[in-house]
Amino acid sequence: MKKSTLFVAALFVCAASAGFSQKINGAGATFPYPIYSKWFSEYSAQHSGVEINYQAIGSGGGIRQVTSGTVDFGASDGPMSDEQLKSSKVKIVHIPTVLGAVVPIYNIPGLTAELKFSPDVLADIYLGKISNWSDARIAKDNPGAKLPNTDIIVVHRSDGSGTTYIFTDYLSKVSADWKNSVGKSTAVPWPKGIGGKGNEAVAGMVRQMPGAIGYVELIYALQNKIAFGYIRNTAGNWVKGSIEGVTEAAASVKQMPADYRVSITNAPGANAYPISSFTWLLVPTPAPNSANGKVIKDFLGWMLDHGQSETSALYYAPLPKSVSDKVRATISQLQ
Repeated sequence: MKKSTLFVAALFVCAASAGFSQKINGAGATFPYPIYSKWFSEYSAQHSGVEINYQAIGSGGGIRQVTSGTVDFGASDGPMSDEQLKSSKVKIVHIPTVLGAVVPIYNIPGLTAELKFSPDVLADIYLGKISNWSDARIAKDNPGAKLPNTDIIVVHRSDGSGTTYIFTDYLSKVSADWKNSVGKSTAVPWPKGIGGKGNEAVAGMVRQMPGAIGYVELIYALQNKIAFGYIRNTAGNWVKGSIEGVTEAAASVKQMPADYRVSITNAPGANAYPISSFTWLLVPTPAPNSANGKVIKDFLGWMLDHGQSETSALYYAPLPKSVSDKVRATISQLQ
């Protein structure tokens, strides 16, 4: 009798475990993929029966999928527009997760000096107004550098991309020509260049093509061992993408908007890195699947309590405490 009782109890335990087995699907930005991949794997390992699948398809794809209701959450480095929020089938809440830097990468064989890019020079390279590495304006920023007489191969994203949004948001702030002719978006009408899908593809194309320039999230430059340049910030100082520079840029936000949709490109600060940004998870509320919604809500709390300490190892900046506290309150209100 005792054995029978134990066996039935064991069956109930198994059934309960099976009942709580959940698969959560998300899609979107490649910018934060390295840290998201680590977080989702660790969270699933610590929560038996929970599996979080994330497809790094670009911010544009993430926005499309979450607003159409085909995934449990989306992810983007460019906040959704008012129009996108209004046209969504479900109410979407932006949850900032980490901050990162977009850096200009380049492949110039034989060049030992680290290049410097004035804001207007970087914009004019992507506008096609500067087309050779020996251009006088590049040389002016880099005295003593042996710049080759080589055509510049411009590489950009081909997919809807939050990294593109951050980069073009910055260019729109520092170049009137860029703002008026191209503008900012996850996808823009590029004046010239060739496209790659995802940060990894852009990094790979630049690495393989002598004379190329591109833009990627910092970790993709470091992991691929690709040179990336300094940029002159609003204080007139030359700075490279770094956790410290991104953190200083984030500190420029004195009052975080209630919906967290904020830009920190070209931020003030002596050492602020000018192409910095928050990145967001896009969470439907109320959740279309209430059980999955509870897991996402729990994960977001775990992200604040445990995940933030892991950001710097992958060259992201953690959320400032003031933002983290505000996010915690927002999470508590998710349905």
